[in-house]
Amino acid sequence: MGMAAWKRIGVCLTAAAVVTGVAGCQDGDGDGSKKAGGSTESEVQTRNQMTEVLQAAFKNTSEAKSSKVRITMEMPAGPMGGQAVEMSGVQGWDPAVMDVTMKTAEGTPGAPDALEQSRMIMLDGVMYTDMGAELAAEMDGKRWMKMDFGAMAEAVGDPEAQKQMTGGLENMNQDPAKQLAMLLGSKSLKHVGPEKLDGVQTQHYKGTLSIEEMLDANKALDGMFTAEERKQLVANTKKSGLKGYDTEVWVNEDDYPAKMIVGMRMPEGTMKMTSHYSDYGAAVEVKAPAASETVDFIEMIQDLEDPGAGA
Repeated sequence: MGMAAWKRIGVCLTAAAVVTGVAGCQDGDGDGSKKAGGSTESEVQTRNQMTEVLQAAFKNTSEAKSSKVRITMEMPAGPMGGQAVEMSGVQGWDPAVMDVTMKTAEGTPGAPDALEQSRMIMLDGVMYTDMGAELAAEMDGKRWMKMDFGAMAEAVGDPEAQKQMTGGLENMNQDPAKQLAMLLGSKSLKHVGPEKLDGVQTQHYKGTLSIEEMLDANKALDGMFTAEERKQLVANTKKSGLKGYDTEVWVNEDDYPAKMIVGMRMPEGTMKMTSHYSDYGAAVEVKAPAASETVDFIEMIQDLEDPGAGA
């Protein structure tokens, strides 16, 4: 397989890790009626006022279940040399689905051969990525890479690792409702103030969560780990270098998040995902590629490790 194809796989895997791995929580509910973005007052809101606004946004976003989305992922320098990937399309979070086009952002080092425009589909816990003509030529015309996260968890073979990976799958899809719930659980929640965003008045909020706070807020993990297993999960996560999560949100005058920034602080730098949302409730019709057009990522790796296995 050519170097360009491996670069493409590397970028797509990193994108998959970010999209599926930045976990939120399904916590909290509210029926706040105060319009957030309609006010241009610069007065800093109290904790109760912030909670009212964010609960209203959480309720609206949860009920919308989908939106159009434009995402930029900025990854710190590393083996891939640092990448900025742009995605745009539609996203749903009840159920978790996504259909976006993806490309390396302009000005990114190595962009010409790293990732031309591609397409990524997420459905039923499986991610499909169009790997382009080069991979298709080497894979009997199969241009879609299939990454089944449930199967990948089983392939690990370590029960504890499977638990951790499956726990992440409970939060599949980086959706705005989960991030609002996460922000509501932040002890450092702060009202930055009113801001104009793309000509629309919004209110800007931000907060930080430690790894322990993230796990406490994540109701999807309740009962999945014993106290000792949870302690080990925290230790392993910290050992990986992850220091915490930073979240910012801009809530518009209709009490929907117009923009979100989620940052994961690592030793190499901050991995940041900036999402712009619009057209809440937009129709999302996602279909998986035909099996005859897909190559399974796990099977491909197994074939590389043992070329004679399929002979």
